[in-house]
Amino acid sequence: MKEARIYVDFNELVERDLVLLSKTDFKEDSSGNLIELKEGMFVKIYSPDLNDKGEEDNLIAEGIVELNTYKGWASVCKWNCRINKKGVYNESEI
Repeated sequence: MKEARIYVDFNELVERDLVLLSKTDFKEDSSGNLIELKEGMFVKIYSPDLNDKGEEDNLIAEGIVELNTYKGWASVCKWNCRINKKGVYNESEI
């Protein structure tokens, strides 16, 4: 990966532009840095993915940290990420 990002599972979208981010106030990024999450914070996120040749081509996005207000299955997280207008795309598209 070209830059440090926070892991998310894009299968855990609660809205088309909102993904579950973390159960706690801290999340480790892909470089091993411990990041303290705060409301309104800008973050870069990723989920591992492969292209059609089986080569690594992570899904990436950027957005803003929001306090989770969802109930039910989504209530397991404290923080979500509101994905910006660029949406989710493959790293090779940068």
